[in-house]
Amino acid sequence: MQSVTWQDVPDWNSEDLRPALQTFIISSPSLKRDPQWQAVCDEALQVNATDEEAVRRFFETRFVPHRVNNSDGTDRGVITGYYVPDLQGSRTPDESYRYPVLAVPDDLLIVELGALYPDLKGRRLRGRLEGRKVVPYWSRAEIDTGQAPVEGKELFWVKDPVDLFFLHIQGSGRISTEDGERVMVNYADQNGHPYRSIGRLLLESGAMTRDQMSAQNIKAWGRRNPDKVMKLLGENPSYVFFRSAEQDLTSPPGALGYPLTPERSLAVDPTTIPLGAPVFIATTWPNSQSPLHRLMVAQDTGGAIKGAVRADFFWGLGNEAGAKAGRMKQDGRLWVLLPRAD
Repeated sequence: MQSVTWQDVPDWNSEDLRPALQTFIISSPSLKRDPQWQAVCDEALQVNATDEEAVRRFFETRFVPHRVNNSDGTDRGVITGYYVPDLQGSRTPDESYRYPVLAVPDDLLIVELGALYPDLKGRRLRGRLEGRKVVPYWSRAEIDTGQAPVEGKELFWVKDPVDLFFLHIQGSGRISTEDGERVMVNYADQNGHPYRSIGRLLLESGAMTRDQMSAQNIKAWGRRNPDKVMKLLGENPSYVFFRSAEQDLTSPPGALGYPLTPERSLAVDPTTIPLGAPVFIATTWPNSQSPLHRLMVAQDTGGAIKGAVRADFFWGLGNEAGAKAGRMKQDGRLWVLLPRAD
């Protein structure tokens, strides 16, 4: 990262910073343990959040913008979008509800590599025991075909495997049952396998063109090709496990454990960008060249969000948010706001 001036941040002077301050305050308790952040987090609580000038003065006097660069020195990357989908589900399986939303299996092992190798702090290895040997955990295809011992870990059952697949990608969702129950489910863990894009596989096979590529069209392809769906989904070995929210949440918690704010929360790679930090994003609206320049807050992570200039824009909950998220794969740049040294 390289420190720059506010004039180097596009449209900074025209951005309304008040929503970003409110989002920053939500997750600031996670930063206060770091002496570098403690004073600025305390001061944020004293700012009049309705006074646009006071909020701007707070950001400009207490932070320094840093342009995020890739390892090759470039400053552009991919900005995608995510959301919270709504799914119909059941607590028990039947002919309609056949695909399980799974909790974390009992045999999933997590090895904190940093405990053995300090240079790998924050890195985890996931697997299972086979005799005395730790081997890779079951892949998506192995879980879907019944090879993994996951019986009894079903939180819900849903109708459509493609909808379930996108729930895995988004990491959170709301599940409604026919008896009126409505529950938020959130990411709990993952099987340790790398994410592989099924959209890219559909492009490579000629099933659709790049202009046609969207979450909506992938779902439509699945409805037209029910006999090919499970094979395609199995090409992505990554599998996500969930937990049910303990309370009636209106928005899912991000990686920090605090509720996400629609259109203000960002998922990033935490090896480059500290979680909780304000991040200015310069990209374009989904399927558009219209600028989307906005101060957001790094509050989440994602299995596919790897690399310095790489982010996932949280659009919110429901179908309208899903339509925007499903079409978003834009070029963009990032600036991280770090506390100014006293």
